[in-house]
Amino acid sequence: MTEPPHLASAGEKQNRTGTGRPHLAVVGAGPAGLAGALAAAARGIRVTLVDAAGQAGGQFYRQPAPALGARRPQALHHQWRTWVRLRDGLDRHRTSGRITHRTDHHVWCVERDCASGRFRVHALLGPAQEEGGTVDADAVLLATGGYERVLPFPGWTLPGVVTAGGAQAMLKGGLVLPGRTAVVAGTGPLLLPVATGLAAAGARVAALVESAGPAALLRRAPALAAQPGKLAEGAGYAARLLRHGVPALVRHTVVAAHGTDRLEAVTVAALDRTGQIRPGGTRRVPCDTLAVGHGMLPHTDLAETLGCTLSGPAVRVDGEQRTDVPGVWAAGEATGVGGAALALAEGHIAGRSVAARLHGTVPDPGRWAAAARTRDRLRKFAAALDAVYAPPAGWAAGVTDDTVVCRCEEVTAGEVRVAAGPLGAGDLRTVKLLTRAGMGWCQGRMCAPAVAGLTGCPLTPGRRPFARPVPLGVLAALPDADGTGPDRNGPD
Repeated sequence: MTEPPHLASAGEKQNRTGTGRPHLAVVGAGPAGLAGALAAAARGIRVTLVDAAGQAGGQFYRQPAPALGARRPQALHHQWRTWVRLRDGLDRHRTSGRITHRTDHHVWCVERDCASGRFRVHALLGPAQEEGGTVDADAVLLATGGYERVLPFPGWTLPGVVTAGGAQAMLKGGLVLPGRTAVVAGTGPLLLPVATGLAAAGARVAALVESAGPAALLRRAPALAAQPGKLAEGAGYAARLLRHGVPALVRHTVVAAHGTDRLEAVTVAALDRTGQIRPGGTRRVPCDTLAVGHGMLPHTDLAETLGCTLSGPAVRVDGEQRTDVPGVWAAGEATGVGGAALALAEGHIAGRSVAARLHGTVPDPGRWAAAARTRDRLRKFAAALDAVYAPPAGWAAGVTDDTVVCRCEEVTAGEVRVAAGPLGAGDLRTVKLLTRAGMGWCQGRMCAPAVAGLTGCPLTPGRRPFARPVPLGVLAALPDADGTGPDRNGPD
């Protein structure tokens, strides 16, 4: 069992005075966070594992709610034995008191006290997210994962259109199908397990639509061949799709979704070798669900707030998974999207490094040499996949001017194009000011990649002070800069 959300305990207050074992706060309980927490706890570090979900596992190891009574949850997963090892390790360390697992904690900010070098993790508690809580620690491991890149097309806002990861989450976490007849489309290795999972659960997958072509895979063959296990995994998914009779349309893309009250069909177009739509190569596929994905982007909001340097879209780390902010480590998709196995290796390295440094010793990289070799190989493999599974070059040309791009503020592609054309906006911030694209609830997290693609502006990170919307009451309850004011931690 995991602990219910609650405010910081008296034991945490004692640790803030400098007594007790060194304390690590791990943000995120997916593969990277679990591996880091277990490695640090095994070496004498007191760990608080903070996660927004009700159970550990992240998206990759998402589990059905216990109330659903799933008889064979392993049927929805591969690498189940790895998950069992992580789960059992977490249970052992929780029982021994080495790890405290705080569920339903939605972290919105991490503060660093420059004088002491310690950290305060701010979170909203529970499903309502109307109450605040904190965790204080000597170091922080950011294992915040990634989120899906969403690219618009005509009809993409219809009910029945979901992201590929969203369809997978419904199946893994809720044991429900998003529809009876599905099309899985976009690009990237995530499409294979999503299509396979839907078909195995009883949906008719009318088509798997992949914009990449075989030639792109062949060009990266040496790098891909260096991970035969990954290739065998992909081949296994392909074999299962064949058994389910799922047609695969490679070098194709969805250009429109159709329906009145909900999705009824999609139009699929063939692509030429440059990624442009081939004239006359369209077909209409009836379906009630479209699961569409174009890859993942790292979650870096908390790292940016702390002042961590980014390398491209990801948090920059050294060989120990340290950021350039003292006391802050990062692992998993936040440092570059590469899958669960890479996240596990990075998390293990980070946890061991944290343990050594909080104990005041110089880390010995030889003690995690095997994990480092795995990390390096998988990073090369991920880079090759990124090159293969890029969104089609001509996707923006197919977005009509009346297509909504920013759903929060109902900004259309035409408005975005006017801002970048006649109005002369040269960056995403100016487009945002002119159109309100990115000013809504998600603060541009969903629409920024689309706006960048439509305007040609670079996809630069936005230095947001908070990682999620925060009720004013929670902000008002924060202590003043001199330490006076409301105490969120309650009495000792």
